[in-house]
Amino acid sequence: MPTPDFILRLRERIGTEPLWLVGTTAVVVDGDRLLLVQRADTGEWTPVAGIVEPGEHSADAAEREVWEEARVHAVVERLAAVGVTKEYAYPNGDRSRFTDHTYRLRYVSGEAAVGDDESVDVGWFPIDAMPEVPERYLNRIRRALEDRTDTVLERGPES
Repeated sequence: MPTPDFILRLRERIGTEPLWLVGTTAVVVDGDRLLLVQRADTGEWTPVAGIVEPGEHSADAAEREVWEEARVHAVVERLAAVGVTKEYAYPNGDRSRFTDHTYRLRYVSGEAAVGDDESVDVGWFPIDAMPEVPERYLNRIRRALEDRTDTVLERGPES
């Protein structure tokens, strides 16, 4: 999926200056397995993640992103963690940071499949036998899998 139009319009005004965005990470659980996507840009396996559109609730964005990227319907069960990412620098010089909302979602239906050009593969993995996942995403997965009802406020570096 290309860069959202609202970001392109902002970039016309601010150039490559740091842009603060709201992001969402969707940790989709079905019993003892997790849904992961293999990112087209880095080749990394991660939970589904994306940018919240203006006026959109981050929980709705999590559910939307799961459908768009993995062709799976899932519903949010709880907000697991809120944190701030490091600054990302993109090949074109743009810079961004995200306030990330990590949600635990419950699988409802659908056959996992690549849904857009952001991913090259999609799959269900046993929680105890996932492929290599970057530490920043492992932390989010851990938070979503914890048996708790409160939301963790990540205040340290990269969440």
